[in-house]
Amino acid sequence: MRHPRIIIAGIGLAAVAAVGGVTAASAGGSAASSTPSVSPTAAAVTVRTAPATVAGRTETILVNAHGHPLYFYRPDTAARSFVTGSLAQLWPPVTSAAPTAAGASGRLAVLNDVNGHQVTYNGHPLYTFAGDHAGQVTGQGIQNFFVATPGLTPLSPSSAPGSAPAAPSGGLGY
Repeated sequence: MRHPRIIIAGIGLAAVAAVGGVTAASAGGSAASSTPSVSPTAAAVTVRTAPATVAGRTETILVNAHGHPLYFYRPDTAARSFVTGSLAQLWPPVTSAAPTAAGASGRLAVLNDVNGHQVTYNGHPLYTFAGDHAGQVTGQGIQNFFVATPGLTPLSPSSAPGSAPAAPSGGLGY
């Protein structure tokens, strides 16, 4: 006959596992540990670098955790995003309360504005383009949006609207 504590512990472990909050036990037979599960929307956004074809050339650009290209909007300032309403539906702001970067040496931060906790790179609020897929850049130069690159010129906090860097001749955002 089984001991009642073992049965109750087994039922409790099965219940926790059913909701996805258990880390598997090691092969040595130690007890499983319970860890809180994090919803995908609460997870930190990772900004990383990746090669992509932009204007017919392979360049290193910034992408999100899913490999979608990241863009900046030329009229934005370091203190304000001008992308709202229907424009924000086509160009969704990248948001996260605790973003992380991999392979990019610029300054990653959060701008608390109309879009929530919007991720910025070197002061530029970042966006994705609704028409892009991983590894595909189709929004370059459309509606004043340009691909963000690791060398994106920093915006100063006192930058006025429209004073963001002009689109480079190659259209690469740096």
